[in-house]
Amino acid sequence: MTQEFLARPLPDPAAFGMPADDDGTRDDPLLSERSWAVPLYVPDLDALRASPTRIVVAVGEESVRVYTGRTALALAERLGQEATVFPSHHGGFMGGEFGYAGQPEAFAARLREVLEAG
Repeated sequence: MTQEFLARPLPDPAAFGMPADDDGTRDDPLLSERSWAVPLYVPDLDALRASPTRIVVAVGEESVRVYTGRTALALAERLGQEATVFPSHHGGFMGGEFGYAGQPEAFAARLREVLEAG
């Protein structure tokens, strides 16, 4: 891990939909220096383009503007395609069983469309 990375400010939890009353701790692995491999990962675009497997880059419509959504859009662009947008967020396939309900029926319909198009 570089000093430059360690000197960067850590993300604001509110940007991830977490409570705005931030106590300043960064114990969550997604918000701490433990996640350095995620933003520093660079996919092998040539290998992805050469793959015989169909690659569908997807993003939830509610996640388009957050960090993970923007990375999905950028990857799709670099692969010469548009990202496939699914209803809701990254857990759009789930009901409310974990407190962050998606749109499972709409998600399933979109997934069927994507799979049938392939």
